[in-house]
Amino acid sequence: MDRPVIVLASTSTYRRQLIERLGLPHRVHAPQVDESPLSGEVPRATALRLARAKALDVAGHYPGAVVIGSDQVAELDGIALGKPFEHAAALAQLERMQGRDVVFHTALAVAGPTIDRLQIDCVPTTVRFRSLPRSMLDAYLRADQPYDCAGAAKIESLGIALVERVEADDPTALIGLPLIRLTTMLAVAGVEVLDARAR
Repeated sequence: MDRPVIVLASTSTYRRQLIERLGLPHRVHAPQVDESPLSGEVPRATALRLARAKALDVAGHYPGAVVIGSDQVAELDGIALGKPFEHAAALAQLERMQGRDVVFHTALAVAGPTIDRLQIDCVPTTVRFRSLPRSMLDAYLRADQPYDCAGAAKIESLGIALVERVEADDPTALIGLPLIRLTTMLAVAGVEVLDARAR
């Protein structure tokens, strides 16, 4: 039996790099989804809704494929921290996060290979940020330029210096794609990562 096509529904370079670790042949397709949060929606619910929407949007283009959608929303005091996109907003985010716990909700949705199959889950990661002077935060932003990252920090890069502690069941969830949970979902969808025939 042929393996289903695997499609990553994402424009994120971070997620592309993560899925490449699994060594599975796959395609990448940008989902067309409005990522605006809904009024009154809690951060975890936003992440789950968007991951599902991305997977289903792209699944419509690839009948019979296994489509992976993901989304991440950072939460501080019950409020979502969006992508800052520019320096001043990123600096303001980092200053708010000093000495605080931020929860990164990384949602994962796997659609297919049959039209009625959709798996969805959310993997939280709690990050305690160090208290650092504004000058160091500014220097970090200029070096790493994490303006496309929720919470304005690249944990896989120099952003690790901002962090005091990380609590997570899956270290890849914080980067944007929880591979431990994904491998389980792929197995349910008929793709065993360690099966040589999948390669």
